Amino acid sequence: MERQTLTGTNGIRLAVDVAGDPDGQPVVMFHGGGQTRHSWGVLTQVLGDNGYYALNVDMRGHGESEWCPDSDYTLDRFVEDVHAILETLDKPPVLVGASLGGISSMIAAAAREADHIRGLVLVDIVPKMEVEGIQRIRDFMLSHLDGFDSMEEVIEAVAAYMPHRKRSGSGGSAGLRKNLREGDDGRLYWHWDPALMVGERTPNSVRNVDRLRDAAKQIQVPTLLVRGKMSDVVSEEGVKDFLELIPGSRAIDVSGAGHMVSGDQNDVFNDAILDFLAELRQGSATTA
Repeated sequence: MERQTLTGTNGIRLAVDVAGDPDGQPVVMFHGGGQTRHSWGVLTQVLGDNGYYALNVDMRGHGESEWCPDSDYTLDRFVEDVHAILETLDKPPVLVGASLGGISSMIAAAAREADHIRGLVLVDIVPKMEVEGIQRIRDFMLSHLDGFDSMEEVIEAVAAYMPHRKRSGSGGSAGLRKNLREGDDGRLYWHWDPALMVGERTPNSVRNVDRLRDAAKQIQVPTLLVRGKMSDVVSEEGVKDFLELIPGSRAIDVSGAGHMVSGDQNDVFNDAILDFLAELRQGSATTA
């Protein structure tokens, strides 16, 4: 796996992990808000090992990507970053996006001609989201803006937020540590810019159901929705609405997984992505 830097809109530097054959089918991954590219670390390597050209992006303000000097984290900027990355590719990619990354990918895909995108995978995100689930995510992120004294405190906070997930052992703690940065005061902070949540120009400032539903209606490529069976963000009603918006799209549930599908059931999730990509390669995936 190779670490690269790509340029997003307005010159923002974006950290990207790249794996696999550059001549293979590109698969570009965009994590959820408040996460980092390490959420897709295992999938990136799996894709590379299976002959795909995997690009795993830290979105602006997250991880090792640059923070916006003007704190512009509106949804439009994230979408523009997706477009900027697509312009660097020689082949139409498959986009894989979770939560904020999924919304950005969906809007970007809707604006592109069908021959510019090979396929779309949305991970536990639909236009019609459950308000309570979204608010729970926001509450969790806002409750720890002042950081943590220790890794033990981080683990306790994550366990309280996701009680269905097994507590991290030493290996899990190491993975969790990649989503944290150490401040000048020695405390641990989530590896994202706090302006994402408390600034005036946040992703929520230009996000609304009508906009997302309109975007979904414009999708012209094979589309897969992967939902965590235990998700409190995407309901069965939201899935039904999504499938009606994109004729020919399909959805699968991952048992034992919540909103953070890839981390909850990594192997099951990775296999679902590989199956979808194999169908695209064989030309058997349904198109809208």
